[in-house]
Amino acid sequence: MSLGLGIDTGGTYTDSVIMDISSGSILDSNKSLTTYPDLITGIQNSIDGLDTRLLEKVTNVSVSTTLATNTTLEGKGYPAAMILIGYSIPKGLPTQHVISVKGGHDADGYEIDDLDDPEVIKDFVMYCKNKVAAFAVSSYFGVRNPDHELKVKKIIQDLTDMPVVCGHELSQGLGAYERSVTALLNAQLIPVTNQFIQSILSVMKERHISANLMMMKCDGSLVKIEEALEKPVESIFSGPAASLVGAAHLTKLDTCMTVDVGGTSTDISSLSEGIPIISDSGAVVGGWSTMVKAIKMNTSAMGGDSHVWVQWKPSIGPGRVIPLCYVASQHPEVVDKLEKIKEDRKISERIMDRIIQPVSFFVRSESDPRTLERLNDNEKEILDALSDEPLSIKEIAGITGHHPLMFGNILESLIQKRHISHIGFTPTDALHVLQDYEKWNSEASHLGAEILAEYVKMDKLSFCTHVKKKVAFNIAQNLVSFVAEDVKKEEIEKLMQNSENLRFRLNVPVVLIGAPVEAFLEELKSVIDGEITVPEYYDVGNAVGALVGNIIHRSDVLIRPSAAGSSQYSVFCEAGKMVFDEYGQAVDYGIKFINDSMAEYMNSYGLSMDRIQFDLKRDDIKSETGSVIETRLTGVGIGSPRRSDNEWVKRWNESTGPNEQHGCSSPECAGKDRD
Repeated sequence: MSLGLGIDTGGTYTDSVIMDISSGSILDSNKSLTTYPDLITGIQNSIDGLDTRLLEKVTNVSVSTTLATNTTLEGKGYPAAMILIGYSIPKGLPTQHVISVKGGHDADGYEIDDLDDPEVIKDFVMYCKNKVAAFAVSSYFGVRNPDHELKVKKIIQDLTDMPVVCGHELSQGLGAYERSVTALLNAQLIPVTNQFIQSILSVMKERHISANLMMMKCDGSLVKIEEALEKPVESIFSGPAASLVGAAHLTKLDTCMTVDVGGTSTDISSLSEGIPIISDSGAVVGGWSTMVKAIKMNTSAMGGDSHVWVQWKPSIGPGRVIPLCYVASQHPEVVDKLEKIKEDRKISERIMDRIIQPVSFFVRSESDPRTLERLNDNEKEILDALSDEPLSIKEIAGITGHHPLMFGNILESLIQKRHISHIGFTPTDALHVLQDYEKWNSEASHLGAEILAEYVKMDKLSFCTHVKKKVAFNIAQNLVSFVAEDVKKEEIEKLMQNSENLRFRLNVPVVLIGAPVEAFLEELKSVIDGEITVPEYYDVGNAVGALVGNIIHRSDVLIRPSAAGSSQYSVFCEAGKMVFDEYGQAVDYGIKFINDSMAEYMNSYGLSMDRIQFDLKRDDIKSETGSVIETRLTGVGIGSPRRSDNEWVKRWNESTGPNEQHGCSSPECAGKDRD
């Protein structure tokens, strides 16, 4: 019997399961709260609830997490600097630290401009090094020739020991903007993912768990932890991907849609005939288009811990807060404070926003002392006023002597920088009031509901029912939108709001995963007509999925004439650009490169080529005269070091093909720059 330990760290819970890999049966499971910023405590608590006799026999550990997704959705990635080479700065790039320098290449990999003066780059690096946690570099057509990216990377590494991410290292696809965003998000997520992985390794060492450690990527495949640390952006949808794979395993359904209701977001994805549906384009998260190969997914920033706040009317999200009910279970004095708030005169609606709320509390979080040096005087003053004890808006005003209007923006800044945590009313609190989900201190939830309901002229039960229905409505709307992707979401919303007797029929089974999902089942069925399932172990579905993934590796090679009318051919691949005198030589090199890189990659996982399903596809684009304009070679390998059954592998491989490739392969684009 081979045992595996699956761990999923989400925005709210850290789940763990022990599974018999050979039979797929779950032997034990446990949930605990995710702890910030020190994830170790939450992971320890989750694992400590498992049978120690089984833990001793674990030989494989796999993990997944929604931390990268939630970090991006909430805009809380660590600050990173961006160096763009050869093109102007796009509007809305998610960083304040960005520069564009001369350089870049053309579609054939030839230099179009000399790289800028190194002193310009050095000055920018020195200016940013104490303001950021990592650097990202992206050059125009860097995938056709990464020379300038590598030179800039070397300059940065000579000046600082911070991580440096290059666009060509993450994707071979065209699209300068998407590649730059992918590199930047990856840089912002490196500290988040590193903290998570180091926490897992630390707990494994303390618990004497000697096993291989792997992590689920956002396409439903597994990678070694070393690779996950280098490319954390590929874990952006790790949690939802694990949820999808886990839902299929728990229900034995090979075709279904999965709704994963977490603390920060609700994610919808699907698989067909046992194969996760992969997005034709790169993953889009938090409004950012990337080049990350991921499951096709609809995600919304509404979950069990979304902030419920009022200002003339009830609103939910998009930020996540710590539920009142949970905090009151740790700090009973919060109940007394809520009682006092209820008796006191209300906060004026004119100054209320997402931060300034009558039931908002704030606590100081543990943070890196080095980051405290980057705070301004106003931020330091507010931070000094806070401690481990939850303080209300009125209490902070009393300590600092400032009106809430003077420090609301400061609180928001400190939350984003992870120096403080925000406590407030959530859908989880609403479920506690309605007795649909009771785990912590319901008294705090009741008081919070009463206080907020008064502002919008509702009673607490009506207020909580409204919140519950809004969450269920959001799930239903996103389900329909996921299926009817060509219909505008606003039109779907109008139909759902204005037609009380209208129900939407789904022909594909829907599987609900996540701690509170049972509470929304009936509300969801009132809108959706179809098979909706809540399986056993639904609350730890992500941890299950982390154990049943496979090793997947893709390798692309592009072959094009070196220039118009040239008899030479250029080969573009992960190793860089190569030029050959004959087309046949270029093709032979491309095929050999894919085979060699595939064998090397799979061998690093203990898999020989005869133990994987390998497929090599060739796509030729020819002119009217029959000459080759472009040849694309795509190799895909899939296998599992844990299972001998290759049926899933075969079906997955049959479902993939050239349509998954990035970049344009039309004759019109052969000489056109779309980077």
